[in-house]
Amino acid sequence: MLDLTRLPTPEPVMEAIEDVEEFERTPREQQFPYSDSYNLISDSARRFGDDIALEFLLQGLPDEPSQSVSFAELSAQITRTANALHGLGIGPEDAVSIVLPILPQTHFATWGAQAAGIANPINPMLDADHLGEIMSAAGARAVICLGPSPHSDIWDKVLIAAKNSGSVKTILCVNIPGLCSDKPDNKIPDGLEILDFDTCIGQHDGSSLDSRRQFDGEQTAAYFHTGGTTGRPKLAQLTHGNMAFLGQLMQVYTAHLERHTVLCGLPLFHIYGCIIQGIAAFSVGYRIVLMTPSGFRSPEGMKNFWHHIERFQVQSFAAVPTVLMALAEMPVGDVDISCLTTINSGAAPLSHAFELGFEKKFEVEIGNGYGMTETTALISRAPLVQPPGSVGMRIPYSQIRIVQLEGNQVSKDCELGEGGLILVRGPQVFKGYKSAIDNANAWVEDDWFNTGDLGYLDAEGYLYLSGRAKDLIIRGGHNIDPETIEEPLNAHPEVSIAIAVGLPDPYTGELPMAYVVTTIDSKISEGELLDYCKQEISERAAIPKRIIFVEAMPLTVIGKVFRPLLRQMISETIISEHLLSESIPATVSSEIEKKRGLVLKIVVNDKGGIETANELLSGYTFTVEVS
Repeated sequence: MLDLTRLPTPEPVMEAIEDVEEFERTPREQQFPYSDSYNLISDSARRFGDDIALEFLLQGLPDEPSQSVSFAELSAQITRTANALHGLGIGPEDAVSIVLPILPQTHFATWGAQAAGIANPINPMLDADHLGEIMSAAGARAVICLGPSPHSDIWDKVLIAAKNSGSVKTILCVNIPGLCSDKPDNKIPDGLEILDFDTCIGQHDGSSLDSRRQFDGEQTAAYFHTGGTTGRPKLAQLTHGNMAFLGQLMQVYTAHLERHTVLCGLPLFHIYGCIIQGIAAFSVGYRIVLMTPSGFRSPEGMKNFWHHIERFQVQSFAAVPTVLMALAEMPVGDVDISCLTTINSGAAPLSHAFELGFEKKFEVEIGNGYGMTETTALISRAPLVQPPGSVGMRIPYSQIRIVQLEGNQVSKDCELGEGGLILVRGPQVFKGYKSAIDNANAWVEDDWFNTGDLGYLDAEGYLYLSGRAKDLIIRGGHNIDPETIEEPLNAHPEVSIAIAVGLPDPYTGELPMAYVVTTIDSKISEGELLDYCKQEISERAAIPKRIIFVEAMPLTVIGKVFRPLLRQMISETIISEHLLSESIPATVSSEIEKKRGLVLKIVVNDKGGIETANELLSGYTFTVEVS
């Protein structure tokens, strides 16, 4: 293979679809010889040696000493972790759950677990029951987690989860000075072995794998959980080949660039933080600054964000739109951030007006790409110059298909510029969910993965997203794309962010509405915004019937707007208002159940009103329980 990191390429590669097609003329196996993450990282250690791979800030203070890890040390610690797990009986089919914040040890654990068995990164903010369900679904035999800490409840939750999982036998706790207590003071459940992570891996060799494992690209490397914060665990099976492909692909995309520093504030259980700001960055010799254990959620880290950019000479970082909106309000002050050239945005649409304003204010380029857990973070990538609104073009050796479906069968392949459901296949696409139930509608025509997203392709090969199929507002059989409402609202100068959801209606099922966060000095009213929508939204059925102002949008741990909670909020509001209009005093609450979905629970103050309430609410599509 040509060493693309050393090619004196003066211009960026693959800036047009023709470049992608030309690159594909060489078989993938000749371009990318590695089929597993372990050997790819070992290769980086040989090439970059004592250069710094990771820089870690514990608190996010302006001038606090950082902890540095070289490429050679990174590889050795990964190998030691793999050997320690092998010594505990972990084999290629055994899962190791990882419940850690953003730490150097998170990388040791993730890639070491893959070298020994199967890594199962888990969101540490989940509750104990959900953690246990994921561990059980993965069949985890061991857990690597943060040790007891006055700043975190991870340890307490993991003890409960491990006990309830029915599979976990060993917990390796990562104890960080200044973050963790000296030793566990909880009562350890019977049958669980507790080990100190650093002590355990320190007893093993870091030069080679004791298992002498030979990797197959089709072997499962990781179980990543997908979805929100409730419901049955859904585990995506990513292979060694998936990860090695993305790592080596980064070498192609960065062939024209000098090695530089990136800042990581994204959680490492998330696919983008793990892959793009993990193995892909390691593969090209980038230095990664880990900005505190809580990343972009750290008040101190965010307060000093621009200082960190200057201090470490950060040239790029990735963030979701909500983080960029927060940064837009933060003055740079007297620090010099001219080193910063590129920001990668994803996970949610970014309004074009905001993007242009941000780029002008901070003199950076924002690239919008598209991917998901099931595609190892990437489906399309933004070139240096991309049309407004696009999320780039497909990556090499992959295919994107826009279709109309009837059931789970393709009824039509869409023309260029015609919207439809996005299907994808390629070497980055996962091998399926761990549960056969979850695979039932995941695939179309055997090997096309159904993303569940809506979009279209143009003649130049650029992909445009138009919404999420499951986020559609269905008004009496009329499908309304939320983007139709959100785009004009987000373009309004007094709107920071707008999210459209379905307003429950007993007659049409749903009506369009929007939650809006306004700018700091805004005095705009609901009526004025509704009038604006009437002028700007051409699709009459999509004009919102209501706008509700909120101080902030509910977010997932990675910064995505959590739409299910917005739907839950408006459902409670509508039901309360409906009952009040009929003079039925009641208390309304709701929850999302695993089987029934959204359930509205109404406690009527006057028992005589129960029958009337049941009759009034019978037309809503969600489950209503009146007592």
